[in-house]
Amino acid sequence: MTMRTRTLGTTGPQVSALGLGCMGMSGMYGDTDRAEAIATIHAALEAGVTLLDTGDFYGMGHNELLIAEALRTAPAARRDNALVSVKFGAHRAPDGEWLGYDARPSAVKTWAAYSLQRLGVDHIDVYRPARLDPNVPIEETVGAIAELVEKGYVRHIGLSEVGAETIRRAAATAPIADLQIEYALISRGPEREILPTLRELGISVTAYGVLSRGLISGHLTPGQGFAANDFRAHTPRFQGDNLQHNLGLVEALRKIAEQKGVSVAQLAIAWVLSRGDDIVPLIGARTRERLGEALGALDVTLDADDLAAVEAAVPADAAAGERYAPAQMAMLDSER
Repeated sequence: MTMRTRTLGTTGPQVSALGLGCMGMSGMYGDTDRAEAIATIHAALEAGVTLLDTGDFYGMGHNELLIAEALRTAPAARRDNALVSVKFGAHRAPDGEWLGYDARPSAVKTWAAYSLQRLGVDHIDVYRPARLDPNVPIEETVGAIAELVEKGYVRHIGLSEVGAETIRRAAATAPIADLQIEYALISRGPEREILPTLRELGISVTAYGVLSRGLISGHLTPGQGFAANDFRAHTPRFQGDNLQHNLGLVEALRKIAEQKGVSVAQLAIAWVLSRGDDIVPLIGARTRERLGEALGALDVTLDADDLAAVEAAVPADAAAGERYAPAQMAMLDSER
């Protein structure tokens, strides 16, 4: 297949139309398979995926080391085409507990130094604070990344889960390539104010959670259980009556998908792709099988009737439950 491309904002790089979100390869969704994860990254690169997304706190550095190994063992031509996007700033305890965020300029540079070492690279392609640090003005955080850009350690500046006012302040400080935010059929909050602001300023979206952590993948069952080390076990949308309601939405999507001869996951990803060329979905595939299915979304065309049917099946705000537990929702500037 020939991979289509999209550009991150007016100042950012050209990337594949789908990116690979690597978080799940280092936990969060239960046990992982290192060999399969590396094989999946290799398969993504071979398919023309160029954007790999990670965070320095995914597995407390494990994910960056995993990506480093995958790139080191990939064919040189594929490795050279890869761009790595890194989120930073989260504090976590040895048991995985979230302890807050640190985006002070000195911390920004320290986080970057560790990421460069773990990734085995001389620069980070897109660097972004994972969340807004309530104790640090966004201008100071972005200004520190801009200094890293000037010194060649970072190529482009991104943001993550911040609201319209913060976006404007950041963009007034330095060029911003993209905002990373959850955006899916059942997570459409950005459409209200954030997406119009981004388009006004020429900033793209890298959309994570396009399958809502598997909820709208078509692969979950009503009696699905989650391991203690799977954070979905503590996420409202996956609990009790909320889960049953949300899986009912999936069945409505399944009818449309079957009529088009595609999978539910492909339909959901294609919907995000249809939202605009300034949106790059990040697919969180952990296996080559799931990667192959997700890439198939690039061949799905949704016409006006298809889009109307999807909207009727899953209207905005149709999901039951918040996308994070209350403590994590409180950390989201994008939700204020």
